[in-house]
Amino acid sequence: MTDDLGYDAVLLLGFGGPEGPDDVLPFLENVTRGRDVPRERLGEVAEQYLLFGGRSPINDQNRALLAAVDAELDRRGRRLPSYWGNRNWEPYVEDVLREITEDGHRRVLAFTGSAYSSYSACRQYWEDLARAVRAVGSAGLEPPQVGKVRPYWNHPGFVLAVVERVHAALESLAPAGRNRARLVFTAHSIPTSMASTSDYEAQLRDAASLVAERVAMPRAGEWELVFQSRSGPPQVPWLEPDVVDHLGTMRERGDDVVVLVPIGFTSDHMEVVYDLDTQTAQATSELGLTMVRAGTVGTHPLFVRGLVDVLDEQLVGAPAATLGAFGPRPTPCSAGCCPAPVRPARR
Repeated sequence: MTDDLGYDAVLLLGFGGPEGPDDVLPFLENVTRGRDVPRERLGEVAEQYLLFGGRSPINDQNRALLAAVDAELDRRGRRLPSYWGNRNWEPYVEDVLREITEDGHRRVLAFTGSAYSSYSACRQYWEDLARAVRAVGSAGLEPPQVGKVRPYWNHPGFVLAVVERVHAALESLAPAGRNRARLVFTAHSIPTSMASTSDYEAQLRDAASLVAERVAMPRAGEWELVFQSRSGPPQVPWLEPDVVDHLGTMRERGDDVVVLVPIGFTSDHMEVVYDLDTQTAQATSELGLTMVRAGTVGTHPLFVRGLVDVLDEQLVGAPAATLGAFGPRPTPCSAGCCPAPVRPARR
């Protein structure tokens, strides 16, 4: 391990989410800008947020994660100021990078709540940072240098925190149910065109395998990976199978107990509390399935320590820890990895 490598601040990059009912439609317009999403569809999605008071859980979860990371950095003697900026809602990353600049910081290390590689999970955050740097420069200021940590799906801290969440979910089942239960890992679907230019699906399968190997349940080796939360026009292919469709298939083949593991997410935001805890839970009830949902890693101590380990790879040159055969992804990414999807031309 080397001495301090010169970073003087850390930045949590987030997706963003509405803080109240008046924010919901403007937030969704930000998310879908340039995608020709019909207004009626935005209204449908808005209703999902309004079921929860128009407030996304993701902002409070990011605040909690940043506080936990701060505490762990402080425990290790890395007393760095921390900031949080979003892509789609306040605090916007452009405004936060300007604040960082005005506070006098010259090298910033960014991290996200996404553990995987793909355009939307990784490359787009690099684009957010580049846009923020340009905005600071356009304001007549000299922007800081900004780095970003690598994807961390195979870091022991992430994997072992998921294992503990699965074990906690299993505890809610009677012993007979645990013996029959199947592990079903779920992640956000993406267009197959985007998946084909990244390791997203391979990394998800790797993470699921690493978790299943460590879970104490009789049928852990029979795990399956499914997808959720697809959007966009139906003629555009996305990763499948859909979680609800797959649960129907499981019921038809005789399975009756499912442990749902949101391996693709690190916090219980809207895609978890609505798509899984509301829609999917209703579907499993109608199918006659018993379903328990493992928690996301959130601020689990193992995950927080692992995330700071990943930060330390660049803060102090700590060695990269990984499980499985993939090894650590390089950072920064190569210029051509995870390119932006090519959207169909308007007609």
